[in-house]
Amino acid sequence: MRPDARGLRIILLRSTFNATVVDGLLAGAREELRAMGAREADLTVADVPGAFELPLAAAAAARSGRFDAIVALGAVIRGDTDHYEHIAREAASGLAAVARETGVPVGFGVLTVGEEAQALARSRPGLGNKGAEAARAAVATARLVAWLGEEGGARRRAPPRPRKIV
Repeated sequence: MRPDARGLRIILLRSTFNATVVDGLLAGAREELRAMGAREADLTVADVPGAFELPLAAAAAARSGRFDAIVALGAVIRGDTDHYEHIAREAASGLAAVARETGVPVGFGVLTVGEEAQALARSRPGLGNKGAEAARAAVATARLVAWLGEEGGARRRAPPRPRKIV
């Protein structure tokens, strides 16, 4: 089931580290957003150096007032040191904090995997692309947050239900 992305302004933050993987996540997210009705004119793509920088970029985007939702895309692949744990933890907690503190939904499309093959599998086109899943989550949450913020929204009507695509 896909939420409706029409009229939402969405920024896709793309980590340039592990670019081959992240490019697949970006392609999946863009394809899914278009399938949900988003116009190219309402989508912005911005590059950040790596997953560690995603929370700062997301905070700046959220505070700008220009976007209804953020899709953060990156890939953290385990190496021989504990660097992986630090980057993965800070990216996840930082992006969650941005959403909580600003009220702007952040779709978490940061892969945290043990090896590159796992990342490539999750960034391939089609079903299971984690960029597409992050885009759906960001749009669905943006719609829910907007509905919850309407004065008396709960008394007037139920939240919009995603349409089932067969």
